[in-house]
Amino acid sequence: MMRGKAICLALGIVLLGLAVWQPAAAQSTPAGQCTSSGSSSTPQCASSGTSKDPTCPDGELLSAKLITDICWSCIFPIQVGGVKLFGGDNPVPIEAADDAICACNNANDVPTLGITLGMWQPAQVMEIVRGPGCAPALGGITLPLGNAYFRGTTGHGVHSGQEKAFYHYHKYAFPLLAILELFTAPHCFGDGFMDFDLVYVSEVDPTWNNDELAFFADPEAALTANPIAAAACIGDAAMAAADQVSNVMYWCAGSWGLLYPFSGQMDANGSMPRKTSLLATRAIAALHRRGLAWQTMGNGAVCKAYIQPMFPKDMYRMSMFYPSNEGSGTASIPSGGGSGQTLSTIGSHPIGQSTVMWGSWRSWPITGEDALYIIFRWNDCCASL
Repeated sequence: MMRGKAICLALGIVLLGLAVWQPAAAQSTPAGQCTSSGSSSTPQCASSGTSKDPTCPDGELLSAKLITDICWSCIFPIQVGGVKLFGGDNPVPIEAADDAICACNNANDVPTLGITLGMWQPAQVMEIVRGPGCAPALGGITLPLGNAYFRGTTGHGVHSGQEKAFYHYHKYAFPLLAILELFTAPHCFGDGFMDFDLVYVSEVDPTWNNDELAFFADPEAALTANPIAAAACIGDAAMAAADQVSNVMYWCAGSWGLLYPFSGQMDANGSMPRKTSLLATRAIAALHRRGLAWQTMGNGAVCKAYIQPMFPKDMYRMSMFYPSNEGSGTASIPSGGGSGQTLSTIGSHPIGQSTVMWGSWRSWPITGEDALYIIFRWNDCCASL
């Protein structure tokens, strides 16, 4: 008995020593400090949870492009008191608030009269990437959310119709009007976010990389898994081409494909903008289905937004920010000749609109295969008189 206790004590001491002992050459440098060896003048810096991957591009979101490359005209039209003012090219959603006068309780629960106000606000950023943790919106850093075995792919649909593409996604709160202090009226930021913030990552969501788990999370997908439902999406695509969106065909994402299942896998056919647009739409729909997204449109949302489990497609518009900006009015497409080609753009587009109309050319190998989208969301609110 004593011998057994002695052996256990000895093993415990050995394990404790291995846990606390580190060779001098392997000791880590504190985060934010750099060291240089005698054989090299290049400093070696430690990282605190993030790193820079050469395959993870910098989307330059937090730069001067925050001003120059945002589609400011996409905010219009602005609807005041149910009347469309300050006209723009974007349509007003059918379900937008049409009451002229509203009344909301103030901080003392006293009703205060106001006038309804609605507009397209840049509210979110959706980041669709192949590399786990790759964050172009944060300057191209890589967050510790996986390794190379978890890397996605664009697929090669030209070789086989059965080949799949897979991307991860990151959702950021992006209330740009509040960030720049251009518009800060109460009740007019439905989800409560007033600053830039990372709010969801798909790498920790097991349903995003498994179609079967996604089905059990959203079993209504079985109702639309048939040729008739798929054929109905032709009409949804035609409406999107005319800049109109229908919430009736909730399983369709226009010409991009079927909305279900809510996972990151899809067929590899089509352009990168088509694939990343569909996955960004699936991500928004999945967040709505799980009670993590808000209804900010309609007479019932002017005082306070509410959780909406069904996906209101007409409440959203998208504008590609990276790799080829859609919001500045022109797009520069790199080419082997140097300067590339400049094309006109339309600023933003509804969910499901064919990429032929706004940017099937917006990609190139390696650094142009991930995407950032500015999500414009229609917000109705009650502006106090």
